[in-house]
Amino acid sequence: MSDWTDRPGEPPPEWTPHRGPLAPPPSTRTAPLPGMPSPAAPGRYDSGPHPRGGRGSRNPRRRAGRGRRYLRTAAVLASVLVLGGAGTYVWADSRLDQEVDLGALGARVPAGEGTTYLVVGSDSREGLSEQDRKDLNTGSADGRRTDSVILLHTGANGTTMVSLPRDSWVTLPPYVDPGTGRSYRATPDKLNAAFSLGGPDLLVRTVERNTGVRVDHYAEIGFAGFVGVVDALGGVDLCLGRPVRDKDSGANLPAGCQTLDGAEALAFVRQRKQEARGDLGRTRNQQRFLAALARKAATPATLADPSTSVPTLRAGLDTLIVDDGTELPDLMALFEAMRKATGGGGRQLNVPVADPDLRTSKGSAVKWDERRARALFSALREDRPPG
Repeated sequence: MSDWTDRPGEPPPEWTPHRGPLAPPPSTRTAPLPGMPSPAAPGRYDSGPHPRGGRGSRNPRRRAGRGRRYLRTAAVLASVLVLGGAGTYVWADSRLDQEVDLGALGARVPAGEGTTYLVVGSDSREGLSEQDRKDLNTGSADGRRTDSVILLHTGANGTTMVSLPRDSWVTLPPYVDPGTGRSYRATPDKLNAAFSLGGPDLLVRTVERNTGVRVDHYAEIGFAGFVGVVDALGGVDLCLGRPVRDKDSGANLPAGCQTLDGAEALAFVRQRKQEARGDLGRTRNQQRFLAALARKAATPATLADPSTSVPTLRAGLDTLIVDDGTELPDLMALFEAMRKATGGGGRQLNVPVADPDLRTSKGSAVKWDERRARALFSALREDRPPG
């Protein structure tokens, strides 16, 4: 198993929009660190947590934008004052579950330009009653797995959202099982396995290892929060070109334009067996729905109505998990970046794929196109427009 490496003096290949699956010889080779050197190469990784404690992931060059951060904070404060007073801001800020410590992850890839968020939709059932689980077709499995993984990058050259299929065939870095304390070596597996085996910490390290892109902020929302947000908004409008029916997710939606409630929306974004391209089809549906959700949440009528905006905020915070460096202004910046990416002011992409049905020891997986994926991730790392 070999790593992808950069060649000094050789420009990265250009990324071009994916038009369909390529057909390389079948292989289960994984490609850790696209655009990055081998883990054994010296001098390219941070040595560990920042001595000041957990802030080593921040790029020093971003500190020049501190004034913009203050302006953003002021804008957030102004918004919450309109919606419900200073108490709303204090209440919301105090409810942030900052359980992920990115500064404690140890050796990581170098910081890049701009800001990159790892946005995760998990199948955590926290906050759901047994009846809720039955009604939502979530099952009763313990633990957390990913239903969506998105890299959202924003910087001087706009905003880019990149969906990473949860069945992506990647290399998990060495890790320690948090339940047993047993150590494991680097191994090929699906991206979703990183989250189920080691939670957010291992997922962040796996994404960084396989993309070469530094994660600056982490945000995760569970089933209950997703459903609550959609319902608090009064549903989300979506037009479907064909009926969507899936027994596993519970989706049973007719063709045409309709308003999806929280349960229907959850079933829609989770279903994939009806999609011709499986996990890749699901990521496209998730991007479509996020665009519709952002449009609904950002309307003046929603923002100016405390009876809608406050319950929406409460529902989102109920199952939201973020890193300890994420505060309310950062969440507002994340929402604004997502709104731009899904509203035509940015780019929505899937990671380039060479084989959507790679046969592996873990079942069918999604194999990235090494050359094109490396160029895409290099563009994110350097804050350049992809392509």
